[in-house]
Amino acid sequence: MRMQLVCDVLGEDAWSYAAGTLVVVWIIVWLYRDGLEIEGIADRYVLVTGCDSGFGNLLCKNLDRRGFHVLAGCLTEKGADELKRVTGPYLKTVLLDVSSQDSIQRAMEWTTKEVGHTGLWGIVNNAGRSLPMGPSEWMRVEDFHSTLDVNMNGVIAVTMTFLPLIKKARGRIVNVASVLGRVAANGGGYCISKFAVEAFSDCLRRDINYFGVNVCIIEPGFFKTAVTSLEPLEKELHRLWEQLSPEVQASYGDKYLDKYIKVQRLIMNAICDTDISKVTGCMEHALTAAHPRARYSPGWDAKLLWLPLSYMPSCVVDIGLKLVLPRPSKSV
Repeated sequence: MRMQLVCDVLGEDAWSYAAGTLVVVWIIVWLYRDGLEIEGIADRYVLVTGCDSGFGNLLCKNLDRRGFHVLAGCLTEKGADELKRVTGPYLKTVLLDVSSQDSIQRAMEWTTKEVGHTGLWGIVNNAGRSLPMGPSEWMRVEDFHSTLDVNMNGVIAVTMTFLPLIKKARGRIVNVASVLGRVAANGGGYCISKFAVEAFSDCLRRDINYFGVNVCIIEPGFFKTAVTSLEPLEKELHRLWEQLSPEVQASYGDKYLDKYIKVQRLIMNAICDTDISKVTGCMEHALTAAHPRARYSPGWDAKLLWLPLSYMPSCVVDIGLKLVLPRPSKSV
């Protein structure tokens, strides 16, 4: 009777009003849950890899200010010393090469002593490399391996080695993927490795969620860091070109390399964001939120370009890249 009265008052649009109300309520509840934070930050330990520069370096500084016990994995002693000079006493560094199982094991033994019986609240698998990038045919097998050893094998090795400590604390695993783990826009090991990180993280999240462990994926767009620096990118492209046989070079044409570099410069200068705090803010949320998200996509290009492209038919991406990238001289 009451339902009929509501329908009579609202008329034919009653169900539209009801659906709209549910959507608004759902958004309010989601925003409220998303803003809730954990307690006891001062008693929690977080390990971050790749802290010499970029996202990892800024994240360690921010976590240190918030009161976490930060365990910063640095590749070089220089990077570790510079980070320690600008942070407080609760940040400690350890030399960590994620492509070396021996280095990972030593870091694990050191971390176990540091965290004691509390376990490890968080791991941020941030260490990574992008080079070499370029047309797939220009790569040698070892070019793929050099990237996969860090970006894919390193993430898996660090995660599996430290998982017992994370499980003990019912903590968080934050893996840094990329929008290029959604859309494969260039050749080399980078896109392959980021697709692998996405798959590994999804599988792991579903497997260990039963134990109170959350796995979060960060999918940054293009930001100005060492990974997107033009000078080393172009240097690697020249190296790849020079190692090609004369026959392969001829199939692309003498001007192809210069055109490719020009397009790369235009893209990087157009879409690279200088505010890397957008990325570290997502990492912090994944570590501090009571209900962390499964995925974070920082950057305007991630939200407006790459993610929409990832849901489109493959032919759309193929055509788009063909329009942007230069055409080999002997293409058919």
